[in-house]
Amino acid sequence: MVTSLHEQLDALGRLVKEGKVRHIGLSNETPYGVHEFVRLAEQHNLPRVATVQNPYCLVNRTVENGLDETMHRLNVSLLAYSPLAFGLLTGKYDESGFLGAGAPSQGRIAKYESMRQQRWARPEALAAARRYNQLARDNGLTPTQLALAFCYTKWQVASTIIGVTSVAQLNEDLDAYGTTLSAEVLAEINKIRWETRDPAL
Repeated sequence: MVTSLHEQLDALGRLVKEGKVRHIGLSNETPYGVHEFVRLAEQHNLPRVATVQNPYCLVNRTVENGLDETMHRLNVSLLAYSPLAFGLLTGKYDESGFLGAGAPSQGRIAKYESMRQQRWARPEALAAARRYNQLARDNGLTPTQLALAFCYTKWQVASTIIGVTSVAQLNEDLDAYGTTLSAEVLAEINKIRWETRDPAL
C-alpha cells in the first residue's frame, strides 16, 4: 500500500494543528518530491515543508544536481547529514581501510557488516575520501576541518547534522566551525570531484 503525498501532508498538518510539532521536513527527498509537497501545501492550505535532510558532503554532492535550485527557489532549507561521510572524511580509515589491522574497532563501518553494504563503504568512496583527507593535510588542516568547513560555508546548507561517539569527536567538530577554505583549496576540491564524482551516492 502506498500513502499519497497529500495524505502524508494532511497527517503532518494534524500534528502541527495539535501542537505536537512546530514545523515539518522531509528526508532523502528529490526535487520532484519537494515541489509536490510545497504545491500540495499551498493548494490545500496545509503546513509548508521547512527543510529537507539529505546527505551532503565531499563524497556525495548530489544535492547540487538540481535539488539545491529547487530548495532555493521554494525557500526550503537543507539540513546536511553525514557531512563526515560516516567517518571517511575524518581520516580514521585512511591507513587501515574498514577491516585492516588498526581499523578503528568502534567505527560504525568497521563494526557493522550492514554498514559496509551501504554507500559510505564503497571502495570508490574511500579512495576519494583519502584524496580529500590528504588535501586537508597538505594545506595545514585536519580532514575534519576540511570536510565540515566545506559544508558550513556552502550557500545550500542551513545546518549540518553531525554524529559523534565521544566528547573528543564533538570538540573536534565544534572546533572546525569558523574554518575558511582558500580559493585554491576549493579549486582542488572541485578537481577531485570532477575525477571521482559522488562515489557515495
